[in-house]
Amino acid sequence: MNLIYEKLLKCRDIVRSKTDFVPKVALVLGSGLGGYADEIDVKATVNYSEIEGFPVSTVPGHQGRFVFGNVGDVPVVVMQGRVHYYEGYPMTDVVLPIRLMGLLGAKVLFLTNACGGVNPSFAAGDFMLIKDSILFNVPNPLIGENIEELGTRFPDMSEIYKKDLREQIKSAAQAIGVKMQEGVYMQFTGPSFETPADIRFSATAGADVVGMSTACEAIAANHMGLKVCGISCVSNLAAGISKTPLTHDEVQEMADKSAPQFKALVTESIKRIGQL
Repeated sequence: MNLIYEKLLKCRDIVRSKTDFVPKVALVLGSGLGGYADEIDVKATVNYSEIEGFPVSTVPGHQGRFVFGNVGDVPVVVMQGRVHYYEGYPMTDVVLPIRLMGLLGAKVLFLTNACGGVNPSFAAGDFMLIKDSILFNVPNPLIGENIEELGTRFPDMSEIYKKDLREQIKSAAQAIGVKMQEGVYMQFTGPSFETPADIRFSATAGADVVGMSTACEAIAANHMGLKVCGISCVSNLAAGISKTPLTHDEVQEMADKSAPQFKALVTESIKRIGQL
């Protein structure tokens, strides 16, 4: 058996020994949204540290546990604290939580993140619906022996972020009066913020925002047949656009400020997606 898949099954069995909850939607919480998991109808929690071999998030503001519960009548598993490639984990560990949530029963992956704005029409505090993504200078999570139990060797990536899910998120935003941008997310490795030249390059490549997560997770999810959607919170303007040096504190501050609207948008979106 593929060693990566074997590790994945062991992680699944450990979680299953702690809860038999079957989610429909898997939600990954980005910076500023960590508290959202405590606001759902919680049925069970599993700390990452309880799962042998599971990568543990080391980033400030990212807790480390799965939260199982309901948003309205939609069963969800919430990843409260994601793992990033820049933390030093191999890419297979970075996407292990995504694959695990799929094996636990999730059919939809809902990604959220804080990001830097590249599109000059965007402002700090804006929300952007992800319509596509670019994985730049980051290892593709499918490199290596293909895990046939999860998906095909050469998966199609024409529409990672499914149109029907995007339409539900748009209607949710309209219903609660939240302004929504739409665009392309570009993932860099981090942990340093991008240079002004990086940002000029990303704009030329067609990116509207940049960040250090999400695209690799979306590829792994799409490979195993999960439907994917995502929302970015523009926490700052990127280097060369921003008038001031960038800091993680600035990112966290804006993400926290935007959190109430972001939480409302995620809740309404999940309720609508759950009806599909």
